[in-house]
Amino acid sequence: MKKWIYTFGDGRAEGRAGDHERLGGKGANLAEMCSLGLPVPPGLTIVSDACAFYFKNGRSLPAELKSQVMQGMREMEAVTGRRFGDTVRPLLVSVRSGARASMPGMMDTVLNLGLNDATVKALAEDSGDARFAWDSYRRFIQMYADVVMGLDNEIFEEILEDEKARHGYEFDTDMSAAQWQRIVALYKAIIADEIGDGFPEDCEVQLWGAVHAVFASWQNPRAVTYRHLHNIPEAWGTAVNIQAMVFGNLGNTSATGVAFTRNPSTGEKELYGEFLVNAQGEDVVAGIRTPQSITEASRIASGYERPSMEKLMPEAFAEFRSICTELERHYRDMQDLEFTIERGKLWMLQTRSAKRTTKAAMKVAVDMVDEKLITEDEAVSRIEPSTLDQLLHPTIDPRVYREVIGSGLPASPGAATGEIVFTAEEAVVANEEGRKVILLRIETSPEDIHGMHAAEGILTTRGGMTSHAAVVARGMGIPCVVGAGTMRIDLRGERLIGIGVTLKKGDIITIDGSAGQVLKGEVPMIQPELSGDFGRIMEWADRSRRMAVRTNADTPADARAARSFGAEGIGLCRTEHMFFEGDRIHVMREMILAEGEEGRRAALTKLLPMQRSDFTGLFAIMHGLPVTIRLLDPPLHEFLPKTDEEIAEVAVAMDMEPQVLRQRVDALHEFNPMLGHRGCRLAISYPEIVEMQARAIFEAAVEAARETGAAVVPEIMVPLVGLRSELDYVKARIDEVGDAVMAETGMRIDYLVGTMIELPRAALRAHIIAEVAEFFSFGTNDLTQTTFGMSRDDASAFIPTYQRKGIIEHDPFISLDFDGVGELIRIATERGRRTRNDMKLGICGEHGGDPASIHFCEEIGLDYVSCSPFRVPIARLAAAQAAIKARL
Repeated sequence: MKKWIYTFGDGRAEGRAGDHERLGGKGANLAEMCSLGLPVPPGLTIVSDACAFYFKNGRSLPAELKSQVMQGMREMEAVTGRRFGDTVRPLLVSVRSGARASMPGMMDTVLNLGLNDATVKALAEDSGDARFAWDSYRRFIQMYADVVMGLDNEIFEEILEDEKARHGYEFDTDMSAAQWQRIVALYKAIIADEIGDGFPEDCEVQLWGAVHAVFASWQNPRAVTYRHLHNIPEAWGTAVNIQAMVFGNLGNTSATGVAFTRNPSTGEKELYGEFLVNAQGEDVVAGIRTPQSITEASRIASGYERPSMEKLMPEAFAEFRSICTELERHYRDMQDLEFTIERGKLWMLQTRSAKRTTKAAMKVAVDMVDEKLITEDEAVSRIEPSTLDQLLHPTIDPRVYREVIGSGLPASPGAATGEIVFTAEEAVVANEEGRKVILLRIETSPEDIHGMHAAEGILTTRGGMTSHAAVVARGMGIPCVVGAGTMRIDLRGERLIGIGVTLKKGDIITIDGSAGQVLKGEVPMIQPELSGDFGRIMEWADRSRRMAVRTNADTPADARAARSFGAEGIGLCRTEHMFFEGDRIHVMREMILAEGEEGRRAALTKLLPMQRSDFTGLFAIMHGLPVTIRLLDPPLHEFLPKTDEEIAEVAVAMDMEPQVLRQRVDALHEFNPMLGHRGCRLAISYPEIVEMQARAIFEAAVEAARETGAAVVPEIMVPLVGLRSELDYVKARIDEVGDAVMAETGMRIDYLVGTMIELPRAALRAHIIAEVAEFFSFGTNDLTQTTFGMSRDDASAFIPTYQRKGIIEHDPFISLDFDGVGELIRIATERGRRTRNDMKLGICGEHGGDPASIHFCEEIGLDYVSCSPFRVPIARLAAAQAAIKARL
């Protein structure tokens, strides 16, 4: 019989430590804490295999699961001395999800399960606190009705707020047992009215309803969105954890909290977290009550008046701090912990590797190397490359005046400016329209995930540093301010009421996620300096990686930015981009519209000094580093006017009749230009274009070498080659010009001529093309288009549907298709090197900055990757991680 559950508790655990694949992150870590002898309430984990079974079999569970779970419940009863459904000493349980990767708040949870009209009275008698028992019962009914029965939680919140208002209460803790009893009756009546069936009194029915709901939540919209954003495979599924309840809402000697072993925003080595007295866990993360600081130091720093846990519960605090130290050293990583104190007794409910900002991740990694906890390679491997974008976010210029209209807690660093919007849907629409927005919410919920991702920044008026908004924003690298209690959001009136100002939807604000401030209007910003911990991590990364990292750059500004980020040359200079600047477009059009070769050469003579100047600048900035220049690639019609207004304007400038110009434009129009007269086909049709560009390259190499004293070795790339004979023809033109320039200048120029592999035929015939080509650069944008037979520009209309329906997992234009496009690259690499074993191989499409694609490039032995300037640090780190992984 297959084993579907693993039990833990009383210092023992069936689960194997580190078995995150089957037990999920929560289950594996609960088992591990038990094995370490830490105070963990007993429980059991239903393995993630059951999730796959659940969806594969029409949302039904394995036949043998029920008996195994109920046997696990009996073991839980033996440890706790309580019985599930008992009317004397009832056992209550929580039912929680537990995915392999942390997905905070994305799936469902049910607490206090096992209460009904009989067991609530037993709980009141056993605990000696009727108010606690009825409070727990109303919590359970509200959560179960929402999660399992599908009723809107707002219905219950409205009832609760109305009752509190009727009694003049501000907090839930003001309610008496009798008042909670009335709330329970109102809740049950609503359920009967809305569903037509009563709330289930049978505790086993409650249990299986919750188990089904938690498994089902793996496919809820917010979980699906989160998995897509964080590249978590759907096939992983989730485990389910059933655990004995411990109660933080049993009076003033009880509490619940969330903590980090280091500061998740800065990485400072300090215990960091919040707790609430007489509360349950969801109260902390929901931001319904303002939490208190765990340590006295953080209480003083934040200006809170209410006592810290360190002062209020010194014994529990001392034990908790000791456990934090033990767990961080055991896991050799910063931990995120959940705990409950029940009448002075500390219980650990969860530990996991903590989500943190990139700045914090850098500091923690560097500090742990200095503390001898981890190696330099481990430090490099712990930084998620894509999150380096957080370090490139601007910060507010410290020299400018700040008109502060509100303040809160600095939940996620960086600054952002945008229009005010009040709903997630508005944020998504604005993002699609190219508008930058700040999403304002009283408090965020998992349903807001799509809008949070679309926004530049997030502002909430409730919540603490461990609230949903804070945790999710930090994970996404989005600036965030939470708990801005000095401000009020009027959702109905779509207004933000701040200090001395009222703003409406569409008005501009700036948030400073590092200082916790909200500013009126747009504020000047500055770019951060990439030094300190970042510098040390990148130094270690550069020592570990094998592949070089170049940049795609067409302008001096791009080249300088890339050099500042550590680029080791230019892997792609798209020369066509140079023809659109200033007056050049007019000369380019003059060349295209010329009647014959003589006219084209006359126009190209005007373009020559412009191109030479461009290349000289790039060579000088790169100062001897390799520079790959791609010859003119796009079809000529892209440079011509399109609308009647543009044609009329250009006709005047070129002294042509508009009708004649229109006829010429129409003659150059192509039905499928991506597969038409472009790339090397242009060079063969109009060799004078190649000759001009080659001369500009060679003369610039001579000029730059004389200026800088550094030898320049240009790499001239011929695009869209599918036949060796095409490359033979174009290379001959290049060589002729090179010989001429060397004769004219008296300077020897070393150069390479290669091709961009962007056609399947070129990949398959790479061994033949390599007889002429001295390097290959894989143009994965076009290679993906030609392999799949779909346009990158048009695919966005259906790729999301493909992903949603499980046809494909990733957009192949974002992350390389290893099985198809990747196989062609692998074939071309092997065959090209079979012919020319010293052939230089690189990748220069957008995939050159994608960490997963970079790992593939390391696997097949490419020499370099090339990406946009601001992705160079990402590529350096990903290349190092790929090399480290290859050595393991």
